[in-house]
Amino acid sequence: MGVQTFQFDALDADVILQSCEPDDPSEFRVHRCILAAASPFFHDMFTLPQTPTAKQQIPVISVAESRDTLRTLLEFVYPIEDPTISSLDELVPVLGAAVKYDFAGAVGTLRKLLVSPQFVEAEPTRVYAIACRFDLEDEARIASKYTLNVHVLDAPLSDDLKFITAYSYHRLLDLHQRRVQAALAMLKIPGDIKCMQCNGSSFSVYATPKWWYEFERRAREELSRRPTTEVIFGMEFLAQVVIGAGCPRCAGSILDAWRFLQELKRSIDELPATI
Repeated sequence: MGVQTFQFDALDADVILQSCEPDDPSEFRVHRCILAAASPFFHDMFTLPQTPTAKQQIPVISVAESRDTLRTLLEFVYPIEDPTISSLDELVPVLGAAVKYDFAGAVGTLRKLLVSPQFVEAEPTRVYAIACRFDLEDEARIASKYTLNVHVLDAPLSDDLKFITAYSYHRLLDLHQRRVQAALAMLKIPGDIKCMQCNGSSFSVYATPKWWYEFERRAREELSRRPTTEVIFGMEFLAQVVIGAGCPRCAGSILDAWRFLQELKRSIDELPATI
């Protein structure tokens, strides 16, 4: 059975909200008591006289939102079970309308949805921009952490970036830069980690294993773009390090160094991760 669309056509409605389409607006027959209870904006509006039109026996209020945005917003205002939003393109105008009309309950639900995994993991920079646009500081902090997994300057441009301040964008870039610098400063190998071949003679006993030079080079490049440990301690990354090192014994040396690598990962993970 498919999802049923709620029809805002109640016979006992005492106000009509009309969407903004100039040629074919939609009318939503709703209840003052619900709107007033959910929104101080509508509560105050309904204290003013509302004049019915000649065609309608109840007042008609024209709003600036499209029929799709208005319908979805009302689904979050009315006691409807599990209203859905499937994309950020859909969420942004609904959140904007909820903020505009001061629907606190709907705003709270939409804030949680904004930083849900389906959105913040897929488009963290855009989620950050949306949060900043609507002054949602907690959500901006959450999204800023997820942006560490992407290269911000390579992120796709979105219209949402048009609505945030240079200050907000600078805060994000500053977070990345500070974390990059701190993470790179940690890339130091202790002298007791050896490789049986790289350090197998008296001439090379104090040398650094070849795998470390390869690891450091690749890690610096990766951390400079995405300052998290998600990639550089993965098996695929370490396998490429071993291949690049060109030493048949370096794989064993990496395995022997697992405690050091684990501690290095923990140290980087503990760096400040939000704006």
